[in-house]
Amino acid sequence: MVGKADWLKAAVLRLRNRYYLLLDVVLLPLAAYLAFVIRLDRFDLGTYWSTAIALMGVSVFVKVGVFLKTRGYSRYWPFASVNEVVEIVLAACVGEVIAVAVTLVLVYELRLSPPPRSIPVLDLLLTIVVFATPRLTARWLYTRLSQHKHGHNRSPRKRVLIVGAGEGGALVLREIKRNPQLGIYPVGFVDDDPMKHNLRIQDTPVLGAVPEIPQLVSTYRVDQILIAIPTAGSHQMRRIVDVCRQAKVEVLTLPGVFELIAGRVGIQRFRPVRVEDLLVRDTVHLDATRVRAFLAGEVILVTGAGGSIGSELCRQIALCGPAEIILLGHGENSIYAIHRELRQHYPTLALYPVIADVRDVARLDQVFAQYRPKIVFHAAAHKHVPLMEENPEEAVLNNIGGTQNLLRVAELYAVNTLVMISTDKAVNPTSMMGLTKRVSEHLVRDAAKRTGRRFVVVRFGNVLGSRGSVVPLFQKQIEAGGPVTVTHPDVERYFMTIPEAVQLVLQTAVLGVGGETFVLDMGKPIKIVELAREMIRLAGREGQVDIVFTGLRPGEKLYEELFLPDEHYVRTAYEKIFVSQNGALTHTDLEARVAALLETARAGHRQELYRKIADIVPECSLSFTEHTQAEAVL
Repeated sequence: MVGKADWLKAAVLRLRNRYYLLLDVVLLPLAAYLAFVIRLDRFDLGTYWSTAIALMGVSVFVKVGVFLKTRGYSRYWPFASVNEVVEIVLAACVGEVIAVAVTLVLVYELRLSPPPRSIPVLDLLLTIVVFATPRLTARWLYTRLSQHKHGHNRSPRKRVLIVGAGEGGALVLREIKRNPQLGIYPVGFVDDDPMKHNLRIQDTPVLGAVPEIPQLVSTYRVDQILIAIPTAGSHQMRRIVDVCRQAKVEVLTLPGVFELIAGRVGIQRFRPVRVEDLLVRDTVHLDATRVRAFLAGEVILVTGAGGSIGSELCRQIALCGPAEIILLGHGENSIYAIHRELRQHYPTLALYPVIADVRDVARLDQVFAQYRPKIVFHAAAHKHVPLMEENPEEAVLNNIGGTQNLLRVAELYAVNTLVMISTDKAVNPTSMMGLTKRVSEHLVRDAAKRTGRRFVVVRFGNVLGSRGSVVPLFQKQIEAGGPVTVTHPDVERYFMTIPEAVQLVLQTAVLGVGGETFVLDMGKPIKIVELAREMIRLAGREGQVDIVFTGLRPGEKLYEELFLPDEHYVRTAYEKIFVSQNGALTHTDLEARVAALLETARAGHRQELYRKIADIVPECSLSFTEHTQAEAVL
């Protein structure tokens, strides 16, 4: 049976358009004749024979000619889609209008009996049948035979339930049906919209609502659930995942709404649900149109371009059509990786990988002199809090010295816009990393005031999935069987995703005037222990992996803040973005203080280093000062 199906499938694939042309030549005159038969309710057309013969002859030449002109005989019909069906109908309509017009001219010239007014309508319907039937039969046969073959080769097929009977779900169902080799059988949809219940989408039923998933999984022996709601918020995702956990079935989801916009929704795009999908705060989407207009055609430089934030910045900037992107970074492997990725996806975009250290002002001068960037995104920094507590000199030289160097060359080479990425740890800092970022904020604000240019700061919390962040650490610990280490049961942090952080950075480049600090409304902070528990549940290791509390590390806080107590901030035109003037800067000799601080760091005088940086940042907490001074004595 399988051999016969293969033979028939091969025969369908071998059908050439000349065979369809022969069918059209035979059947189109018959369609015109049948139009008269249906209208007159008899086979003998009597006085209309001459008129019918005229229409039959004209139909063949005109309609075949129109179908040739619209490339109807250049299609591979076993793979036909809705577009081809639409083209059949349009070609038939155009052909019918022309054929009837020519026939009426012949009727008038030859003094034949005028055809009944319903003949063109009947002939059009029959013409559509003539064009569509053999072609769509080939498509139907190929699909059925493919399903038959894969039904034998892939047994049993995976039974899936699709959550979301909207546009995303319909596209995914179409993808499944187009690819029977995937071995997936869609048993139905679930959707919370009661108006969709008991309806069918592409002959697949909408079986009920989300709360009914456990019962449906049991009734229909579901192996896997696909969440096809690209616009789903975190609350909705958490609710769906919790119900699916009760059903004890594997759950996959689409990445997000951008996949739907880009037309990339498909079964191969599904992935396991991640912790960022279940954040208690919905992600923020900003004005991409203004960002594209701002970046299009510009020469843009990104420092730290190989890092988590820097590389995502490069990806999103590339979408906006810049003239050039300079990928500047200290690590050759990471710069090589992002350059290769962008070159693959944007082969015509001018990309320049530059290996350079922001601490080397002479090298930065060479780079800016060569490429003349007009927009700079400064993502290069040491950010690991405990590591910078052990290496404070490096934190100062890289984070503060690198920012100062970058500002100097940006001023010298007339950079219009510079956006420095800061952190919530710069607010009332208790760590060396936070302190260096706070001093860098002061430097950017001071440069903006001095030059009048659009130099701004973006401040946000922890980024999920970035290098050195807690999520990759927890993932490795869970994969190893635990334990998962959390510093303190009450420690909590603000979180955002990498794409969301980068959207904020790009948007502030448009919003900024100069000297502002932009902060995302990040909602409620999340307890790290709850994040760990959620990741354990997502991994299906609940009850198998322990959580161990190790105590706060040097420089760490129980909670983070986004603004200083005396910092004035307001919402921007975008509801989810705040802007502040970055608090009071009382030092008139900031440049001199920073120069002395950098000199102390180079000399390795750690105790003096702590004193000088605390003088620049008076809001530095007492606990930090006492802690660092104690370390300096040791």
